[in-house]
Amino acid sequence: MSKGRTKIRKSGSDKVFDGIVLVFLTLLLILVLYPLIYIVSASFSSASAVTSGKVILLPVDFSLEGYKAVFENKDIWLGYKNTIIYTVCGTFINVAVTLMAAYPLSRKDLKGKGILTFFFTFTMLFGGGMIPNYILIRDLHLMNTRWAIILPGALSVYNMIVARTFIQSNIPDELLEASQLDGCSDTKYFFGIILPLSKAVIAVLALFYGVGHWNAYFNAFLYLNDKKLYPLQIFLREILINNTMDMNSFVDPTLMEAKQGLADLLKYSLIIVASVPVLCLYPFAQKYFVKGVMIGSVKG
Repeated sequence: MSKGRTKIRKSGSDKVFDGIVLVFLTLLLILVLYPLIYIVSASFSSASAVTSGKVILLPVDFSLEGYKAVFENKDIWLGYKNTIIYTVCGTFINVAVTLMAAYPLSRKDLKGKGILTFFFTFTMLFGGGMIPNYILIRDLHLMNTRWAIILPGALSVYNMIVARTFIQSNIPDELLEASQLDGCSDTKYFFGIILPLSKAVIAVLALFYGVGHWNAYFNAFLYLNDKKLYPLQIFLREILINNTMDMNSFVDPTLMEAKQGLADLLKYSLIIVASVPVLCLYPFAQKYFVKGVMIGSVKG
């Protein structure tokens, strides 16, 4: 008998199955990856190349025309600043509120736990709607303030369930009993034991909430009138609208084609400008993201 691991011989059906799985996953990878590659390539191509459909995989007639048109708008940096403020502050509040709601619901000795859980989950099925929400924000005097973007949606019930399940599954009850024997209060137990042991789920929640705040658009469109408070997405929308071609306003076909080409090019450049910061942060939280998804799917 030879030393080392014994090589397992695969039957013909196993090899066929492995080949089918490999082909399927390769095709799936291409379907997912190609649109991303195309967007990046198109954003670095010339407007004429994008309009004529010459861009297939790599940039054609390398150009920074699209990015130049975007960053010529001075409001872009204001939009970045506002979006960073909304993302950082909003994510901090979201994570804090979510964990403070998840921890009590994870305790077996909480009285009325079932009723409280029902009230939380009920909001996942029914909501007031856009007009009642608008009236509420107006009556709370939050219109045209940063709080109108940060406070609504401070708690996601789905994320709260993920956090509650994480605490129940990964932090043993014996820690609570031991801390109580040592005279540890619930507050000290939460900040001193629960939070340090919940770094994985905190990273997941921060990623979920952070991406949501970064891409937020509709609330700002409804509740903000002051341009100084606009997030990045509103300014990107304005740039795209300002460069959209009106067919009745052009007589010269050459000028009309150039304007249409710039509008097409801007679509891809704006996607990159809006997505790159999030894409740069995502790899650092990827392993926690996968773990968080599994936590939410295993136990509710």
